[in-house]
Formats: sequence, structure tokens, C-alpha cells
Amino acid sequence: MAFASLLLVVLASFVHASWNLLAKKAASVGPVFVFAYNLIACVAYAPWVLYLLMQGDGIAWTWTGVGFVVLSGLVHLAYSLCLQRGYQVADLSVVYPVARGTGPMLSSLGAFLILGEMPSGQGVLGLLLVVAGIGLIATQGDLSAFRRPSGQSGVRWGIATGGLIASYTVVDAYAVKALGIAPVVLDWFSNLLRFFLLAPLVVANPRRAIEAMRGYWWIAIGVGLLSPLSYILVLAALTSGAPLSLVAPMREMSMMVGALLGMLILREKVGPWRLVGCGVLIAGVILLSGA
Repeated sequence: MAFASLLLVVLASFVHASWNLLAKKAASVGPVFVFAYNLIACVAYAPWVLYLLMQGDGIAWTWTGVGFVVLSGLVHLAYSLCLQRGYQVADLSVVYPVARGTGPMLSSLGAFLILGEMPSGQGVLGLLLVVAGIGLIATQGDLSAFRRPSGQSGVRWGIATGGLIASYTVVDAYAVKALGIAPVVLDWFSNLLRFFLLAPLVVANPRRAIEAMRGYWWIAIGVGLLSPLSYILVLAALTSGAPLSLVAPMREMSMMVGALLGMLILREKVGPWRLVGCGVLIAGVILLSGA
């Protein structure tokens, strides 16, 4: 993988971890907050998208291209709702590692089977180390989390979420690599679709929505700006020629970045297993970068 592509994915990991720290503070707002930061994203990135569309470089207006944009938006929305439901019925320590562990694995398998990318031995080993590192960081070596009362529900919802992660990763990779859709255009139209699909929740009771967002608009602005940027950087790496089978697991470096930010900013306790997980994940990334 080229150094420029590696740099894009690493930067995306830091941006992704940063907006997740912000979003955590607004977790209680629920779908209204998702609607709010989608609105911010649509407004903020509209000039860039309009410029590309006017230049004729953003998207080929074919039924296939439009179909993939719509499919991307629907899968992203399903992912958001599935993840939220998983957090409602199960522990974060179960849902998140299962989702993030199965997501890149399924994405890479999709790249091998659908996009025809050929895996190397070094790439496969790096992928396995990344997934193992993610699991250690999230569970801190305590596998008993999967045997707790909510563990089975967490596994089911985590696998479902991971499947959706893999689905939108493969769909979006095909859109930007095979169909030539600009990353920012794909992400913007996906956000626009989610905005309209979530709008009825706000229109049904606008006063309640406004009250729920009181004090959270600045966080919504931060997430609305950073969330699309993190994914656009990943799609840009794919556009530059980086193989999906390597980009998919490497973007999960955000787990490592999130653990470090949690330690430095949120003062979370970082045990030896989490540090081992970071080391395993870094080793995997090094292998992937040279594959």
C-alpha cells in the first residue's frame, strides 16, 4: 500500500475517534442527534459537492450510479439504527468488539470474493492481528463478557452490525473504485438520504426535538463536520488505488486511537491487556502497510 494511502487511513482513524468522543456526550439525545449532525453535514459539505457536480467529476448519472448511492444511504442508516439497538439491549463491551471485529473481516472477504482482490500471506496475517488487537482492546482480555446475561444479545446485534459495516464498506468501495463516484459526493448524498428518512421523527414533534437538542448543537456541529471527513478520507484512500482488503481492517485503528484518547482525555483505566491489544494492532497495521 502506498504511503499516501496509509497516511489517509491513519488520519481517518484519529478523526473517527475524535468525533466518537463528541458523540458519546450526546448519546442520550438519540435519533434526533443523528438527524441534527446529518443536517450539519449536508449544509457544510454542500459547496464542495456542488462544485464537483458542476465540474462533471462527481458522479456519472446512470441508473447503476444512482442505485449505489441510494443503497449506500440505506445500509448506513440500517447500521446506525442496528448499532443503537444493540447498545440498548446489551453491553458496549460486547457489541462494539464483535461489530468492529467482524466488520473488517467480512469486508476483506467481500473484497476477495466480489472485487477480485488477491490476498497475500502477509496481508492475511496482518488482518488477523488487527482483529485480535481490536478484541483485546475492547474486552481487556475478559472474555467472560460474552457469557453475561446480555452477552448473547450483544453477540447477535454485534454480528448484525458488523455485517452492515462490511456491506457499506464493499458497496462504497465499488461505488468509488468501479463507478468513479467522488467520495465526498457519495457520502453527501448518503447523508442527505438519511436526513430525509429521519425527518419524520422531528416533524412529528418539533418542540420535543428542539428541547432534546438544547445544549448539544455545538457537539452536533463537531460531529457533522468530522464524521463525513473521517469516511471521505477512507474512500479517498480507496480511490487512490489502495485495496479494500487492507483498508477495511486498517481503518479500525480508531479503536486503538480511542483507547489512547480515553486514557489521556477521559482518564479511563488502561490495563495490561489493552496495552497488549494496542501492540498487536500496531503489528498488524505494519504488516498491512507493507502488503
